This record gives sequence, C-alpha cells and structure tokens, in this order.
Amino acid sequence: MSISDKFSAFCSNLRMSDDVVSNVSYRYKRITKRLNIEYRGTESETSNSLYVGSYGRGTDIHVSDIDMLYVLPYETYVRFNKHQGNGQSALLQEVKTAVEKTYKSFMRADGQVIKISFTDGIIYELVPCFLNKDDSYTFPDTNNGGSWKTTDPKPEIAEIRRANTDVCNSNLKRLCRMARAWKDNWDVPIGGLLIDTLAHKFLTEWEHRDKSYTYYDWMTRDFFKFLKDLNEEQKYWLSPGANQYVYRKGKFEYKALRCYNIALEALVHEGKNEDYSANKKWREIYGTKFPN
Repeated sequence: MSISDKFSAFCSNLRMSDDVVSNVSYRYKRITKRLNIEYRGTESETSNSLYVGSYGRGTDIHVSDIDMLYVLPYETYVRFNKHQGNGQSALLQEVKTAVEKTYKSFMRADGQVIKISFTDGIIYELVPCFLNKDDSYTFPDTNNGGSWKTTDPKPEIAEIRRANTDVCNSNLKRLCRMARAWKDNWDVPIGGLLIDTLAHKFLTEWEHRDKSYTYYDWMTRDFFKFLKDLNEEQKYWLSPGANQYVYRKGKFEYKALRCYNIALEALVHEGKNEDYSANKKWREIYGTKFPN
C-alpha cells in the first residue's frame, strides 16, 4: 500500500459508523424534545440544544461520552438564583427528573452535569445552561455550596471547522483523531481539548497543511517533533477561537519524543519499500486501527 492508501484507511478506521452516529443523534433528539416539552411547551427535537466537547468539534473517535448543552429559559435562572440553599443543585435535580420521563437509564447529577448512562456504554453528559448576551453560556456548579460558571464553546467549534475546511484541506480533524489514537495506545495524559488546541497550533503553521494523505508520514513525524519540543513547565495553552485556558493533565513530551523516533524509523522503512516493517512501526505509534 502507498502512504496515501494506508493513512486514508487508518483515518477511515477511526471514524464512527453511520449506525453509531444515528443512535447518538436519536438519543440527543429525544432528550432535547423532552426538555423542550418541559420548559418551552414545544416538541422540537433540535431547538435549544448543542453538541459540545470533542463530539461537537468533530474530533472524537469514541462515543463513550457525548457532551451536550440545553439552553433553559431565563426565567428558570431567576427562579433558581433566588433559591434558598444550593439552587444549582436543585436545578440539576429538576432537569434530571424531567429527562427521566423519557429515559429510565441510570442517571445522576454530578457537579456540573447530569450523566445519563446507557447499557451500550455511551454516557451523555448534559449541561443545563442559560444563554448570555455575548453568546456564551452560564451553567450551574453545585460544588462548594453552589455557584454559576461561564463557558464559551461555540468559537472553538467554529474555529476548528474553519481551519479544517479553509486552511488545512480537511487535515486538522484527521490529525486530532490520529492524536487520540496515539493517546489511547500510549496512555498519554492529555485531554481532548488540549489535543485539538495543539493540533490546531501545529497544523495551521505547517508548510504542508494543504496537502493530503501522501504527506501524513511527514505530518506524523513533524507533529511529534512539535509536541516533544514543547516546554514541560508550561501549564496551559489558549484554545482556538475562544482563547480559554486549556490546562495540561500531565507530561506528554517524553512519549511524544519516543514516537517521534519511531516515526523516523518508519520513514526509513518506507524509503526502502519495506512495507511490513514500516506498518509495524506506525502501528506501534497508533495501535491496531492502523492497517497491517
């Protein structure tokens, strides 16, 4: 197989099946419809809700956690902001009770989210929230007696989409998924938003960002060089679009260095047309989703 063929197959292997995507959408719409009935008197399956997190950015390779926001009416905020005691906890409990009218799955309010667990292992993390004038969202945090926090996921989603389509010839989301395969295979202590943030920073400045699969061996090598050369003492980066702080979970630079060296070995094998040995090295980096 050519470089193009093997990396194209690898990226296809990382995508969710149509059946899985359809199932995720079906549950999302049922949750949205139930909350619209309860809070807005409509039966819309799509209004007032939004996919966020890795799934919302289109960079996920798993469906274990689906993050979604549901925007409640402002009067609901007023009601719970006046609540005696932890109004944020009371709000989560009320929304949880509403969703239970549609789904009897195991469900619990947990800090800032309502976790809805299904028997196939998929967990929806539902965040009830309120739309602010600047298009950000206020959401409840039940910890330490309760407070209101703010999040702004739309600019991140929009910037990942823009850079992927307009700048990187669809390579950005693929690199984000490839990096997640590396994370899983090497147990790398790095979160999904930091993966996307670093992939965005690297690829939008990479000289071959507008090429395609034929350059993915070099993209692998150069991305790991970029990661290994980062300052291990740097605590956070700014997310694309929103410029929110994205903190590191641990040190990933050494594992990036090891995979940079493995990529160099793979490239030597590619140069000698030693396909089996090259693929073995790519699989050492990315795991069994990479073709033999």
